[in-house]
Amino acid sequence: MPTTAHFTLAYWCVLIAALLPLVCATLAKKGGFGRAPQAGGYDNHAPREWLARQQGAAARANAAQANTFEALPFFIGAVIIAHQLGARQGLVDALALAFIALRIVYIWLYVADKAMARSAVWTLALAANIAILFSGYR
Repeated sequence: MPTTAHFTLAYWCVLIAALLPLVCATLAKKGGFGRAPQAGGYDNHAPREWLARQQGAAARANAAQANTFEALPFFIGAVIIAHQLGARQGLVDALALAFIALRIVYIWLYVADKAMARSAVWTLALAANIAILFSGYR
């Protein structure tokens, strides 16, 4: 009897992970909204140049955005591979939720300039991702 595919919790986590860089971008740009570019406000005509001039929390939010994009392909791949290998769905879902929670904490720690804690959380998120990848290994 053929099984029917369904959209798993882990797949929803892929969507959330894909949206996390937008959260970072908003955090990076929010201080510039409402002011004219001539007064140092956000410049939508040259957003990358504007972001490159930012300092403090805005610069860290922009760096978190880049790192969040960098983590995305491995996470997507790990979830797909786990599904393809027939990993226990509850385990994949739990690990994917852990990855998302850790990445949210990572973003907060990055913006708050908590470097050591941020690195520890980054490592835990990477471990969760590796666990997802190997969850279907037999």
